[in-house]
Amino acid sequence: MNGIPAGEADAAATLLTNIGELTTNVGSDGDPCGTLRDAAVLLVGDRIAWVGPAADAPLDVRVVDAGGRAVIPGFVDSHTHLVFGGDRAEEFAARMAGQPYAAGGIRTTVAATRAATDDELRRRLAGFVAELHGQGTTTFEIKTGYGLTVDDEERLARLAAEVTPEVTFLGAHVVPAEYADRRDDYVDLVTGPMLRACAPHSRWIDVFCETGAFTPDETERILAAGIAHGLAPRLHGNQLGPGDGVRLAVEYAAASVDHCTYLTDDDIALLAESDTVATLLPGVEFSTRQPYPSARRLIDAGVTVAIASDCNPGSSFTSSMPLMIALAVREMGMTPAEAVWAATAGGARALRRDDVGVITPGARADLVLLDAPSRTHLAYRPGVPLVGTVWKSGSPL
Repeated sequence: MNGIPAGEADAAATLLTNIGELTTNVGSDGDPCGTLRDAAVLLVGDRIAWVGPAADAPLDVRVVDAGGRAVIPGFVDSHTHLVFGGDRAEEFAARMAGQPYAAGGIRTTVAATRAATDDELRRRLAGFVAELHGQGTTTFEIKTGYGLTVDDEERLARLAAEVTPEVTFLGAHVVPAEYADRRDDYVDLVTGPMLRACAPHSRWIDVFCETGAFTPDETERILAAGIAHGLAPRLHGNQLGPGDGVRLAVEYAAASVDHCTYLTDDDIALLAESDTVATLLPGVEFSTRQPYPSARRLIDAGVTVAIASDCNPGSSFTSSMPLMIALAVREMGMTPAEAVWAATAGGARALRRDDVGVITPGARADLVLLDAPSRTHLAYRPGVPLVGTVWKSGSPL
């Protein structure tokens, strides 16, 4: 990491120096976080140009003194549902009073989303994006799935694409009420006109493979159609009980299978032998009172683990990646270092990105300066606003 490229120090650049603990996520097996002490990072344009000891840093550039605080990569939230209308606070209150979570509650949000105008949805989305940025998230995915008509799914994909390239077509979120007795017709719609309308705005295809949502056979049909339209697969699976989600995700080489609350030993073995990331969503377990999955079990088996917020109005209405880290450490058996890695580099792997989630020359200049001396404070001091300055593509937000 030493050695500044010729000419970089003379370019319009920013040096972030006097970093007490730098998490690069470029490291050995002994330290996957690639921790550097007394470090500096040179930002040139929207990229990281140099990383190394503060004592070796150039002096002829604009300097930001970190004052001995910690710096981590910007969070990568690889699972959100940010374009929707209404909320489901009453449903949340009912769950806290003992009512179990069920996939059918999605239809409430579908009705509110269909009734909202594009401008209303766009304004609300802008608010959520500002919320993400304020909490250190610099890369995020957004799923459709709250329109469930051709026109509504297309507009959700289009609005999401205005704020992120990581758009996922999730027409297969739940079967809408008007198709309750015509499931095959709805799958035909998803794999035909709806997919054709949404594919130009989307990178990914996703299916909620779960009791109360879509069967394994329906899931395979929808994934295959999405792949044929050039979309890469990901999957909701094993959230409400054991099922075929992990098996199908691995079979279709999905980038990620998300939730993974109920896993068998066979599921874990399949994931360990694959490139499919297990994305855990601790905000869901917090909000639904389901049991937390064991990240420790997955990590010890050699599975790549990401954590994400699943920000949505029904089962996890939070956009806070710091909260996800604290929950992952407290409830899922992760160390603070593992949780921070999963919220940054792990999320990048779930999106098959190598330009974010790391602090290394050539990567996008997305960094978070914490108001804390180490990344451990994200779990050690839950609920405290520790995110100081956030840089996205080299510019402070």
